[in-house]
Amino acid sequence: MVDQREWDMSHIVVIGAGQAGVALAAKLRSAGHEGAITVIGEEAAPPYQRPPLSKAYLMGEMAEERLYLRSAEFYESQKITLRLGQKVSAIDAVAKTVTVGNDTLLYDYLALTTGSIPRTLPAAIGGDLGGVYTVRSLADVDAMRPEFVAGRRVVIIGGGYVGLEAAAVAAKLGLDVTVVEMASRILQRVAAPETSDHFRSLHTAHGVKILEGVGLDRLLGEGRVNGARLTDGRELPADFVIAGVGIVPATALAELAGVEIENGIKTDAHGRTSDPFIWSAGDCASFPWQGGRLRLESVQNAIDQAELVAENMLGAGKKYVPTPWFWSDQFDCKLQIAGLNTGYDSITTRGPEGDAVSFWYYKGDQLLAIDAMNDPRAYMVGKRLLEMGRTVDPAAIRNPETVLKALLK
Repeated sequence: MVDQREWDMSHIVVIGAGQAGVALAAKLRSAGHEGAITVIGEEAAPPYQRPPLSKAYLMGEMAEERLYLRSAEFYESQKITLRLGQKVSAIDAVAKTVTVGNDTLLYDYLALTTGSIPRTLPAAIGGDLGGVYTVRSLADVDAMRPEFVAGRRVVIIGGGYVGLEAAAVAAKLGLDVTVVEMASRILQRVAAPETSDHFRSLHTAHGVKILEGVGLDRLLGEGRVNGARLTDGRELPADFVIAGVGIVPATALAELAGVEIENGIKTDAHGRTSDPFIWSAGDCASFPWQGGRLRLESVQNAIDQAELVAENMLGAGKKYVPTPWFWSDQFDCKLQIAGLNTGYDSITTRGPEGDAVSFWYYKGDQLLAIDAMNDPRAYMVGKRLLEMGRTVDPAAIRNPETVLKALLK
């Protein structure tokens, strides 16, 4: 049946109860929206943060409640209706309705913050065997945590950040860990060879075996995985397997709504889709950037973009200009990244000084990004320089006598 409730102002429905969806709903309230807000999420758990899943939560160092983005009292006090554990089955962009279970909700504006979904290993190569996991949701990690017993063997397919973070946790807990990366080096898609070398050395020093330039042919086992055959013929024993082979934007509902898709849900610079009453933010949304389109997969982007979209839904008319930053924790190393390294042609190294080192990405004489390992000072200076649109002479970066903070003057 159609929900016939009366609202003081327009009803805004947010589909996706992750970081972006909650940030958008909260910003709508703080920016002055007085009408109804409904946030719909497929997972039954209250909205939570994902980054600790493959680190502190998997290690058992963080309770589930600490993952939650907001308290139950917050949603109640802000009059934000959460519909959790419920799946949207239809969007009618003409009637402006969303079907959830047996209910049809009328909306005045709709925000799609559906995030992303993990790529999985095909069933044809054993991806449907028991003991094969992905690391994306709370349920994923809860399912795999009992597998993390000292002495057991885990094969991790994919040498990106999620795979390496899971490898670090497994090694800390005393498991026998092998990472299989099809590309010629770990982190090849996202980082310079220098950063790859740093993390390869770090993992190797902690007993992780890293196999690069070789792919997975198929997983072995009857009903449950017990090994992995690689494309070079080697067979690795495995008590369980983690697939860390990337994510894709969750666009199925946007397609149902009939909005344009291009590297995710296509939006304009303000976050509006091809339908003037539908907006999008977070992992699922692509926006105009330097003559092309960009989609960012980070907590920072989810929050910043969602808050800007919330303001624009209320008429602010602001363009989204990201200042990206990311992080990863592996063993005793904290990696902090600022900027986007796309198109770099040279790397300048500062350090090492103790366990601190940073790699600065340049295109010509223009600073693009920085990877800082255990070097928060370099990270903060690099991030600030990027936000200011300034560059610095690589020679000054390399010089250990340079006081980095002085570069901001």
